[in-house]
Amino acid sequence: MPADSETQHCPLVYLIDHSWRTPGANPLQRSIHRSGNESSHVMIRFDYHLWRRFRAIAFPYWFREEKKSARGLLVLLIVLLLGQTGFAVLFNQLTGEFTSALAAKDADRFWTSIVECLAILVVAVPIYAFYYYVRDKLGLFWRRWLTRDFLGSYFSNRSYYELNANSEIDNPDQRVAEDIKTFTEQSLYFLLILAGALLELIAFTGVLWSISKIMVAFLLIYAIVGTLVTVLVFGKVLLGLNFYQLKREADFRFSLVRIRENAEAIAFYRGEIQESRQIGQYFNEAFNNFSKLIRAQLNLNLFQYSYSFITIILPSAIIAERVLSGELEVGRAIQAAGAFAAILAALTVIVDHFENFSKFAAGIDRLYTFSRFITAKNGGLPKSAETIDLVPDSRLAIEKLTLRTPNQKRVLLCDLSLKIEPGEGLLIVGASGSGKSSLLRAIAGLWRSGSGRILRPEIEEMLFLPQRPYMLIGSLRSQLLYPQQEGEVTDEELLKLLDSVNLPDIAEQFGGLDVELDWAKVLSVGEQQRVAFARVLRLAPRFAILDEATSAMDITNENSLYKQLAASSTTLISTGHRPSIKKFHSQVLELTGDGKWQLHAAGDYKFNR
Repeated sequence: MPADSETQHCPLVYLIDHSWRTPGANPLQRSIHRSGNESSHVMIRFDYHLWRRFRAIAFPYWFREEKKSARGLLVLLIVLLLGQTGFAVLFNQLTGEFTSALAAKDADRFWTSIVECLAILVVAVPIYAFYYYVRDKLGLFWRRWLTRDFLGSYFSNRSYYELNANSEIDNPDQRVAEDIKTFTEQSLYFLLILAGALLELIAFTGVLWSISKIMVAFLLIYAIVGTLVTVLVFGKVLLGLNFYQLKREADFRFSLVRIRENAEAIAFYRGEIQESRQIGQYFNEAFNNFSKLIRAQLNLNLFQYSYSFITIILPSAIIAERVLSGELEVGRAIQAAGAFAAILAALTVIVDHFENFSKFAAGIDRLYTFSRFITAKNGGLPKSAETIDLVPDSRLAIEKLTLRTPNQKRVLLCDLSLKIEPGEGLLIVGASGSGKSSLLRAIAGLWRSGSGRILRPEIEEMLFLPQRPYMLIGSLRSQLLYPQQEGEVTDEELLKLLDSVNLPDIAEQFGGLDVELDWAKVLSVGEQQRVAFARVLRLAPRFAILDEATSAMDITNENSLYKQLAASSTTLISTGHRPSIKKFHSQVLELTGDGKWQLHAAGDYKFNR
């Protein structure tokens, strides 16, 4: 988090929890050590709260604005599933019929059953195909709704920003893009498997009961024992390993994304060896965890296949004597074997799908913790912690402000009070790490840790310019209009705006205002800063908050841009180290780095300290 540079050298409050440290370990190893210590806690949560977490994520879709279409498609799926079950029973019956006909050498009976089977296929095939189409369509609609719902919360109350301070929620990009997709697909998959299993259990139990009551009793005992062994012996291990595999794969992928985003800086530093070593460590953690996972999966597979293959023999062994004695036709034995297999599959759904279920459960936990945070149910400061009050007002003033880092472990400023009158700018100076940027974050409402009050206008009347401007992927026009894209602005106005920030030829150079490029790579940092100033000049806010916003510019461009802002109705609040910008401000706030501060008239302040 950028705040790290602002949280050094303050002796007032510096409480650090060293309980998780591993002696001699680097930060990555310490992170891994933490993850290992958390595994048992995660698995307990899986055991006792999985259904509650699933319900919290899944239920809103079925009870909100799209509930009618969602329920309609679900009902259609159940109807199609009923059709599948009915056809499965008919096919099982006809299979036994033509097998008995072959054993009895009854040609008419055999061909009649074959014709009936083909007639049923004509109706059954479209039902099976349409079933999968409706299932996938419902999953797609559910994913669209859930993604929009998550993104709505993600961008509300700056949750995306607050996530930077929460080490427990990693890789939000994966949780939105992949975990939601997996959740909706797997939820429908398991729901329909369970519904199908229930229908088959009802349908085939009657068939099997009419043939062998002993087989039904044996099935119940066999299925219960198999399920208990799977859940109790393999459950916790696979759930925990799958949870951490998702996390470590996401960490590995994100480290590769960071290389792409910071390629130039890494190349300048020649940091390839360090980056390669760090990425290798992330991959090794994913590799080692997956090795444990496949070993655990091997044990499950040995049990599953033994459990399944035995059932090939058991039905025939149970009813063999009745067939050999002539009490049952061969076809009835085939029907019994088919019914036995269908009922066993219905009763052992957990055993047969436990590998996929463990991955699904791990995804539920990741998605639930993410959801809890972005909906503000589990985020923010503890209720007992002090927070800074943001008071709507026509003026900008700070009253008895004590500013702490978000984790409450450091005091950056103590008891600061000042007023910023319209047209009388404030310059904030101090050594690196003294809290300059942190104070701006507090004014913006991004940091609330501390006490006191900040009186400020509506946020729409203020514009913040960070040292490294944000360049969205899009056209040059969208860069100049950001963050307010609405409203009519002519090409002439935009070209004039570019000229005012000394970028007169940039539109022509790159093909016009509407050419879409990755402007963060196309423009130098100094040019990006001038584009950011163009945004301020266009919007003319009451207050412009400039966090070293001219650090990459030459003095001539800096002086020109500040002069234009000073001539407007915008009041400036700046941080910086250059004496050249002092003349555009009426007050200078000096931060000493130990929580103390001094307020000077700009004319009295000298930069030789």
